[in-house]
Amino acid sequence: MNEKNLLTLPDNLPVPEDDGACAHLEGLTMPSVTLESTSASHVNLGLEKDTVVVYFYPLIGRPDAPPMVGWNDIPGARGCTPQSCAFRDFHSELTDLGAKVYGVSAQPLTDQKEAVKRLHLPFELLNDSHFELTQALVLPTFQYESLRLIKRLTLVVKNGVIQKVFYPVFPPNENATDVLNWLRNRHA
Repeated sequence: MNEKNLLTLPDNLPVPEDDGACAHLEGLTMPSVTLESTSASHVNLGLEKDTVVVYFYPLIGRPDAPPMVGWNDIPGARGCTPQSCAFRDFHSELTDLGAKVYGVSAQPLTDQKEAVKRLHLPFELLNDSHFELTQALVLPTFQYESLRLIKRLTLVVKNGVIQKVFYPVFPPNENATDVLNWLRNRHA
């Protein structure tokens, strides 16, 4: 699998359907759960002030890893690299609107650190490999081979309360634009 394949989305990806798995989230207070970050610090999203954009993603692929057989057939699975790169590309616009960005995954922290470096992400990725935040929020997950992964969704949190839920997220490379437009409309 080469780098180019990770950055682009195939035309024939299955579209995820809204199964209602995130209908309970809007208006909830973020739980007090501390997660390890790619900057070797610990972050408790429940204590973050102001506006926080938290995108949950299944697994950022590595260019040196073998192809993930059947991955493209799972609705909503493919696209973590384009989604992360879009949040990178719109990071300054998001911060101009007062938003802080985090990505969260159950992917191993070493893989997350590699992705931050390789993709030049200007924000931290948080590790939820023990599913503490996922379980506290009752987020949807799925199985891929022996891995349990978090389904793709994005939360906009203000002063610890979930204001907006983007779920399902498709296509993932447009998620940052959708979040940015929602925040701009709120500021208008």
